[in-house]
Amino acid sequence: MKRDARAALGVFDSGLGGLTVVRALREALPHEDIIYLGDTARVPYGTRAPETVVRYAMACANHLVARDVKALVIACNTVSAVAPERLRVELDLPVLGVIEPGARAAAAATKNFKVGVLATAGTIASGAYPRAVAAASTRIETVGQPAPLLVPLAEEGWVTGDVPRLAARRYLEPLAEAGVDVIVLGCTHYPLLFPIIEREAKDMIGEHVTIIDSAHAVALEVANFLEGRELLREASHGPGSIQLLVTDRPKSFDDTASRFLGSVTNGAEQVDL
Repeated sequence: MKRDARAALGVFDSGLGGLTVVRALREALPHEDIIYLGDTARVPYGTRAPETVVRYAMACANHLVARDVKALVIACNTVSAVAPERLRVELDLPVLGVIEPGARAAAAATKNFKVGVLATAGTIASGAYPRAVAAASTRIETVGQPAPLLVPLAEEGWVTGDVPRLAARRYLEPLAEAGVDVIVLGCTHYPLLFPIIEREAKDMIGEHVTIIDSAHAVALEVANFLEGRELLREASHGPGSIQLLVTDRPKSFDDTASRFLGSVTNGAEQVDL
């Protein structure tokens, strides 16, 4: 089925974190319209059972499909770990996740073949990152570390100070002990804490450590995918728009979305899944 290049990109996540992906997409694809759905009524996904995550993901995806998007970007590592194949089977639509791009970037960056992953408990338990890194290079050892407290800290805007610093340090300790030289932020909420995570990692591991924010890698792959499918929106259509949808607390979402996106938003619409 040939899709309309003028149609919007659909992006979804459990809450605010996926806006880091939207921001990267906006930088890479300034002419694309983007419809973002944050399932704020059911955040976080990272502590849910895989079957529950798949059910939530299908609800989000179906809502965006009903709005005639031309492709879906899963801006959630937990969903990308357990649901993309189900979505691809169920939906007549291209579906792109966030795990493989980040894994490939980590594999390219490591010098000692030891990669650490900070992620939610669900993503770590899925084993998705070790599989994705191994697909890039079987020589690399991948060490996963659940970091569940980082999601609510990011959601609440606690991105500076001793509380997030001490939480980051606690989660980085096992990765430092394992001797990793690259750390993937395996949750789209975590880039909001990038400065603190990077500072603590360099203090514990050394200045050589590299922190991978997969949002930019995802945006590049989406751009290449759209170009390859002749689905890029023409520049003559002008700058793209961003439409924000949430399932709960749109005012609270608005208060922080502008900061995450780096630009003023038109406000979020509340929808029922």
